[in-house]
Formats: sequence, structure tokens, C-alpha cells
Amino acid sequence: SYPEKAVITTAKEHDRGQLEVMIDNKECMYVFDRGYLDYERFDRMTDDGYFFLSRLRKNAVVREVYEFKLPEGSAVLSDQMVLIGTTQNRSENYFRLLKVKDSKGNELHLITNRFDLSAEEISEMYKSRWAIELFFKWIKQHLNIKKFYGHSEWAIQNQVFIALIVFCLHVLVQIETNSKRKTLQISRYLRAALWKPAYIWIRKIEGKAVP
Repeated sequence: SYPEKAVITTAKEHDRGQLEVMIDNKECMYVFDRGYLDYERFDRMTDDGYFFLSRLRKNAVVREVYEFKLPEGSAVLSDQMVLIGTTQNRSENYFRLLKVKDSKGNELHLITNRFDLSAEEISEMYKSRWAIELFFKWIKQHLNIKKFYGHSEWAIQNQVFIALIVFCLHVLVQIETNSKRKTLQISRYLRAALWKPAYIWIRKIEGKAVP
């Protein structure tokens, strides 16, 4: 898995403001967390033909319209057609509410405008969103960005993308040399041999003795 698009913002900007930039393909299923919760946008996305799946707050006002039957042995707790919001601020469209449990046993409420998929498929789609969290964890662990050398938007973007490019180059070196060394080792060998002939670095990566 790899990200197709990224929007870098300041910490002050709310996540919900980025949806307008990210949503542009009606063939996609947009999966997001509670930070993007917006009933008006859910209605607008549905009217415009975009599919979404989001986590809903447990204290959200919900009016059940219909209860879908679940297959025997399903891990999904419930599957309903609902209206969300209060009478003063209620969604115009009917949505689908699923209640599921995560790996830690916590109950999650998922809201979507997709009625053509099974409850299990919807649940698995939301679980796949965790890949985003893993990607940010990976960035912190592997890109070795200790500090930012500039604080403008362009400076930060350049540093992040350069770090990504450097990591990808290390992976390419690993592939081309058939090395069993980890990318972290390859990076360390490069720093150690930065001003030495390239063959010394290559031999280290390949696990050969350096004369």
C-alpha cells in the first residue's frame, strides 16, 4: 500500500476542511475517522454520487428506520437504515449504521451511504483505514526527521518528500544488490562511507569483506 495523495496542513487547521481537496473520484470509497464528521457534507456527498464510510460518535442522535438481518455467526453486532441528527439538524438522506467491535473489544458505530455491500465488507473496509495510522507510525520510525530546517510550508514539504525519496533509494539499492541488510543498516553504512569510494559502501551492503 502507498498513499496516492497527501495534503500537509498546519496543526491549527481542522481535518474536515481538507475533504473538499481530497474527494474528487466517484469510483472511490472514502473512509475516514470521527475528525471528519459532518452531516451536511454526508448529505452533499450522497447527492453528488460519492461513497463514504465514517466512524460515528456513540452519543449521536439516531432514528432507526429499518433493521437489516445479519447472517448467522456474523461478527457485526447490528446493521440498520437510519436518519442521523436532531429534528433541527437532521440528515436529508437515509444512511446505514453498523455496530462492530474492534480488536480490543471496543464497540464502534460506523455510518455509510453504501447499501450494496455486506455488513462484513463494510466492517473490513473500516479496519483497512488503520493502514493510515501505520503509515504515520512508519514515517516517525524510518524517515529519521529529528527537526525541521525550515518552517514554511514548502520547506516542510520538501524535507518530508526528500526523506521519502532517500528511503526509496535505499530500498532500490537493497533490491539491486540482493542485499539481506535492512534499510537502516544500508543508511548507516552510507553515512560511514560518505566520503570514501562507492565500492566500499556496496561491499558492506553485500556483506563482503572490504580490503
